[in-house]
Amino acid sequence: MSHDAPSASVAPPLPGFGEALRFWWRLGWISFGGPAGQIAIMHREIVERRRWLSEDHFLHALNFCMLLPGPEAQQLATYLGWRLHGARGGIAAGVLFVLPSVFILLGLSWLYMAGGDIVWIAGLFYGLIPAVIAIVASAVKRIGSKALKTRSLWTVAVLAFIAIFVFKISFVLIVPAAALTGYLGGRWFPKQFPGGKGHGKLGVEDAPCVVLPSVGRASLRRTVLISSICLTLWWLPVIGAGILLGWEGIHFQQGLFFSKAALVTFGGAYAVLPYVSQMAVGHFGWLGQRQMMAGLGLAETTPGPLIMVLQFVGFVAAWQNPGDLPPLAAATLGALITTWVTFLPCFLFVFLGAPYVQGLHERPVLASTLTAITAAVVGVILNLAIWFAWHALRPVEGSCDYFVAVVAAGAWLAMERFKVGVIPVLAACALLGVVWKLAL
Repeated sequence: MSHDAPSASVAPPLPGFGEALRFWWRLGWISFGGPAGQIAIMHREIVERRRWLSEDHFLHALNFCMLLPGPEAQQLATYLGWRLHGARGGIAAGVLFVLPSVFILLGLSWLYMAGGDIVWIAGLFYGLIPAVIAIVASAVKRIGSKALKTRSLWTVAVLAFIAIFVFKISFVLIVPAAALTGYLGGRWFPKQFPGGKGHGKLGVEDAPCVVLPSVGRASLRRTVLISSICLTLWWLPVIGAGILLGWEGIHFQQGLFFSKAALVTFGGAYAVLPYVSQMAVGHFGWLGQRQMMAGLGLAETTPGPLIMVLQFVGFVAAWQNPGDLPPLAAATLGALITTWVTFLPCFLFVFLGAPYVQGLHERPVLASTLTAITAAVVGVILNLAIWFAWHALRPVEGSCDYFVAVVAAGAWLAMERFKVGVIPVLAACALLGVVWKLAL
């Protein structure tokens, strides 16, 4: 993403909409590395090199997005686009951040379903299974080391794990319970529920940045207008699917289910996957555990937010339950409805809250609430790691898949001991899966 950096002593001009549009388009194709990597790319390009936003403003925006359900990196891009060019800028940034991964994952999902009987393709997806176990286990360690700083936060994480693993309590109930704990803890025991500064100071020398256009103040009229437009756009395709394809059809059911999931995706894809797995696999029976793991592996290989795994779930679920439609048509429609209701709420939340961003530092209790939710997410992700590992290692009752066990251990060691990146680990595991299947 080459761009001549402006002089350090002179404030750069406000970028034109076309220049920003080209930037967001390129960002959508290179946004690998999960939220941490995606946020780092935006910080380097927008704050350090182009100086479209100041360091403090960027951090306020990041902290705001961390408080919202949904993928924080995509929401951060939406906010930055909105701050530069209003609603059209926010829509462009948010859509282009996701769009490349939509098309890539549609192709990979079709390959997974249509080519499953071809040995080398089956081997490729088989090899992703141990990689996913290692990646999720690594996520538990990484997020836990950052989030669990006090005994109270450890307690929240343990209780969240027990709630979902032992008592099968839904993630939908765990999130508000953790939020309430953090809110009360932040007021009464602030040292046990430290708010911090989100991702912390990202580090850049102060330099003049773009003089941003003024934005309208929050008002009842603005809130009603944005809510009306977004809610209409959100539910129109879902209701249309119900009218045209039946209220009991899978597409309407997907619209309802993934809309609910979009409201509780605090902590990203790893946190919401146990809830999705619990419902899509256990309750609805739309797909199997190994298919869910393959989807996570595919989502890890594509740019864009990891929550795109839900699009894969929507595709496979509709392919296997097509109703009166051809499987590919049903699957494509299922994927698009799932993606629509997963990401459209992000625009609603960002546009409603954007005018309040720079006042967030005055409300530390919100940060304490987020801290407790993040601690609960650690326990939820640990449940996901155990759930994945159990079903992958024991595909049939009483058996053990030694290939998965050995390769997962090797992948974990590669990431934790030798700091190998996610993409090389996925590629190596997929190759081993192909070799293993061809050798059988």
